[in-house]
Amino acid sequence: MSALSVGGAGDTHPLQRTPWIRYRHSLWLLTTRDLRVRYSTSALGYLWSVLDPLLMAGIYWFVFTQVFQRPFGTDPYIVFLISALLPWMWFNGAVSDSTRAFLKDAKLVRSTKIPRTIWVNRIVLSKGIEFVLALPVLALFAIVLGATVGWQLVLFPLAMLLQVVLTVGVSLIVAPLVVFFRDLERAVKLILRFLFYASPIVYGVSNLPEELHVWAAFNPLSGIFGLYRAGFFPDELDWFNVVVSAAMSIALLAIGLLVFRGSVRQVLKEI
Repeated sequence: MSALSVGGAGDTHPLQRTPWIRYRHSLWLLTTRDLRVRYSTSALGYLWSVLDPLLMAGIYWFVFTQVFQRPFGTDPYIVFLISALLPWMWFNGAVSDSTRAFLKDAKLVRSTKIPRTIWVNRIVLSKGIEFVLALPVLALFAIVLGATVGWQLVLFPLAMLLQVVLTVGVSLIVAPLVVFFRDLERAVKLILRFLFYASPIVYGVSNLPEELHVWAAFNPLSGIFGLYRAGFFPDELDWFNVVVSAAMSIALLAIGLLVFRGSVRQVLKEI
């Protein structure tokens, strides 16, 4: 794993002497390693990143359209579901895996001289790559089912940017704290399970009682999912939710950086 010691005595490329270039190189190296390890022993490989949200979407579509008379969401409902399920899988997977960001590769974390935030950011990036690779499935369903596409689709990159900020912030908080409080790993999984139902995934914010709209905005995923859906379902775009989501995401990132920087030395002693 000498390749991780970027910027050492053996480095001669002038670009690699720039801290940002070294960081980016190391981040990409670890991210691609994670993806190779994850799929190298799998017969279906990349398809697993698509099958999981598809299976979930299929179950919810069947339950709420075939078994019960669905009182929420917008048609085509499968597109409505997938447009929030895919980013949820990114957020859920990154935060869940970040609970073992240091414990899983403790020896490497201690022995390599790279910024420790990389061990969290590579998880967010690898899950983000899986999200991007699954987007053709959303496009396929939208085309086949005749979903209307509006100008709001240009907001999709903004949703991705906000999600990166939010996910990195939460992951930077969770990753070091789990080292000190091991029970937090299970607690995070329970919180994520609750957050799934508390977030507008199988329903939209507009389907909630009006008195809950303001409270729903303080779930940062509400505004982000609204941005993702806006290209197909313009009524899901609520700029108040987006602004609150952006403010909370930036605040959580700032808190995450403070928590991480304040605890990283202790983390290295604990692992």
